[in-house]
Amino acid sequence: MHYKSYYQSPIGHITLTSDGQNLTGLWLPKHTDFEAQDDNPLQEMDLAVFDKAKHWLDAYFSGDNPKIDFPLKATGTTFREQVWQILLEIPQGETWTYGDIAEKIAKKRGKTKMSAQAVGGAVGSNPISIIIPCHRVVGKDGNLTGYGGGIDTKIMLLKLESVDMDVLYRPKHSKKP
Repeated sequence: MHYKSYYQSPIGHITLTSDGQNLTGLWLPKHTDFEAQDDNPLQEMDLAVFDKAKHWLDAYFSGDNPKIDFPLKATGTTFREQVWQILLEIPQGETWTYGDIAEKIAKKRGKTKMSAQAVGGAVGSNPISIIIPCHRVVGKDGNLTGYGGGIDTKIMLLKLESVDMDVLYRPKHSKKP
């Protein structure tokens, strides 16, 4: 059985999911198809892991850098799970490129090179947004590339973390602020 709970945030309505013990998903307002990925309907329930995740989100949206004190279970291929573990290493207030992560994955796997595009696919499939900070990943030269929650949400999260937006660039089709 899988469960869900809701959190109203400054970026909109967030849905949290759990297997009963672990946080398995944090879905932003623009994520609309996550429930279709589960064979059974998600049941709304109060769980300790949801309470802890909501306290974490309260602290995060207040500008703090809270520690994760609840279990996460982001399920995917071995490669994706390795990428998500690396995302957890990105300090709040910093950004890394897909290439930076590709270098770390290559080293971890004993390879000389890894595709930044493959890393991008793994980053884009992160089921626990914000907490596993995929919003801190930018393209080559600091370009703000796609984000499942929307570029506007990515910008808001980076600003909340005091990232210097003057050193980052918006996608080529957008104007710099």
